[in-house]
Amino acid sequence: MKVSIITINFNDLKGLKKTIDSVQRQVYKGFELIVIDGNSSDGSKEFLQQNAHLFTHFVSEPDAGIYDAMNKGAAFAKAEYLYFLNSGDDLHGNDALDNIIDHLDGTDIVYGDINIVEGNKQTIKTAPKQLSFRYLYDDLPAHQATFVKRSLFEKIGGYDADLNIVADWKLFALAVIKYSATYKHIDPVFSNFYTGGISSQVDNSDALINERQAILEEEFPILLVDIKRQFLLERKLRNLRKSKRIQWLQRLGLLDKF
Repeated sequence: MKVSIITINFNDLKGLKKTIDSVQRQVYKGFELIVIDGNSSDGSKEFLQQNAHLFTHFVSEPDAGIYDAMNKGAAFAKAEYLYFLNSGDDLHGNDALDNIIDHLDGTDIVYGDINIVEGNKQTIKTAPKQLSFRYLYDDLPAHQATFVKRSLFEKIGGYDADLNIVADWKLFALAVIKYSATYKHIDPVFSNFYTGGISSQVDNSDALINERQAILEEEFPILLVDIKRQFLLERKLRNLRKSKRIQWLQRLGLLDKF
């Protein structure tokens, strides 16, 4: 078995049905499907029970939050790669898995791009082919388009369930920086991400920054020094661009734009 698809749900029956339907419509069938439901009261539990034949494993019971649930799903997984597609999101076309399966060649992390859907607006979010600490400081490839080797996930210890928002970011950063995980980017848009999740809510922006900063100070203090130095240089560069003297020299052709 190549891929374990893990779906987390809590009181989102409509989203759960959409996600499961997109998985079942895949041309490629060499996957197992694991659903972890947090003891929902909206009919999700009954839906899972009535459609048990669709799932390799499912459970509906209280959990300690989304990352605890994702770890629980990973513990049931048997395939080489883990892929988290949570309730409400779906795969981008019926050939999404078929397009990526040949790229799961032993590389520790394989990631693609996602289609962000916000009402009637759709935006493709691309991830870089070459990762850097500067990129990871602010962002990470979306977990809805990321495949992680189960052995690597277990080596790191899974998601830090003590975190509320950025446990996926912590795992990815640890994998690439601390554990020197191999990785590669693939081009096809892999999944559709519908805004509204906890990491996309503006009200959580301060909490997100605080959690991420604490991880950086704990796990990557030396790299954080370099990042702060780079931020200072970037600020100076922005100020130079705003300088009227610099702009005047550029208009005269005596200084190239930078």
